[in-house]
Amino acid sequence: MAQFDSRYTQPTTVGQAGVDEGLRAYMLGVYNYMALGVALTGVVAYLVFSMAVTTDPVTGAKALTSLGQTLYASPVRWALILAPLAFVFFFAFRANSMSVPAAQTSFWIYCGLVGASLSILLLAFTGNSVANVFFVTAAAFASLSIWGYTTKKDISGWGSFLFMGLIGVILAIVVNIFLQSPAISFAISIIGVLVFAGLTAYDTQRIKDEYYLLAGNSEAVAKASIFGALSLYQNFVGMFVHLLQLFGERE
Repeated sequence: MAQFDSRYTQPTTVGQAGVDEGLRAYMLGVYNYMALGVALTGVVAYLVFSMAVTTDPVTGAKALTSLGQTLYASPVRWALILAPLAFVFFFAFRANSMSVPAAQTSFWIYCGLVGASLSILLLAFTGNSVANVFFVTAAAFASLSIWGYTTKKDISGWGSFLFMGLIGVILAIVVNIFLQSPAISFAISIIGVLVFAGLTAYDTQRIKDEYYLLAGNSEAVAKASIFGALSLYQNFVGMFVHLLQLFGERE
């Protein structure tokens, strides 16, 4: 019987070890892409803000440069805000036909566009509050993602509910552009935080499960790691923006 166990359980154990090692490498790749994307976004946001805003050395008052006037105080502002959204649709439309290098390039471009778009937040909120909310978001994201990765509970059923919540948040934001209601803005921020928190756990488990379906196809795994990083990146940015709206100290 000992020989039977040795012959039939060892390959299973080795195979499982191979899958686990591959999964760890895959998830590490996802998180590396996501972290570098967040870093790129921060660098671009800071650089754009630095070129768009000047500070009086005596009074400390901020003023817009000519570039700032174009980016933040003209119709170009809407192009700056909506460019990342348009690029997401392009990303989704071309996802299946993209090569791995094209997906990588598109991911970096998207992160840069988001950084340029978010630079306006540095004008609205103090630097200290932006930094504080960023670290709070990072801690919350890490906790939620670890839970999504390690939980034995199947949370795939959350997907449709969270997607409807996300659509509701987007529609509410569009409506509130015209209403300018502080109460609606406050409600949007709370719901937005909850939706992106749920999506962080949900997407982490989904990305993990996708690996088992794609294992053995190196190109598919490489592309999945980029698109998985994109999902987590969007969740991080969404959570950060809504937390900043709730707790950020305005200039």
